[in-house]
Amino acid sequence: MLLQKPKKNNQSVKGKRLLITINVLGSAGPLRFVVNEEELVAAVIDTALKSYAREGRLPVLGSDLNNFLLYCANAGADALSPWETIGSGGGRNFVLYKKPQHQPTESVGGEKPTPTQMIARKGNGGWKSWINKSLSLKIYSH
Repeated sequence: MLLQKPKKNNQSVKGKRLLITINVLGSAGPLRFVVNEEELVAAVIDTALKSYAREGRLPVLGSDLNNFLLYCANAGADALSPWETIGSGGGRNFVLYKKPQHQPTESVGGEKPTPTQMIARKGNGGWKSWINKSLSLKIYSH
């Protein structure tokens, strides 16, 4: 006579499930969701981008997962390969960076501008010069 139902063995589930946290550079807060330990990093990046867009977060990132790198927050400086599993590094906290976009800048003549020309294009020097100008108050005496 059985008094309790036999418990099902959870070994039928593929791998462990992990709650991961992904901080997106420039975003107000982290993304949190559950993934399988054997899921590829590329699939996790794709899920993170879809979740980020669904929540309407800013700044708008786009949806091409090839433009992003995922770093383990606790590990070294190397980005995770898109073809390795998310659980291989042992981390659960990650940082998502957008790859830097190289924009070729050329002057009117078709030649590359010099560094001084590039600085001149930025304007008055940005926020540092504004602070210096605002702090250097001129006090005139009679």
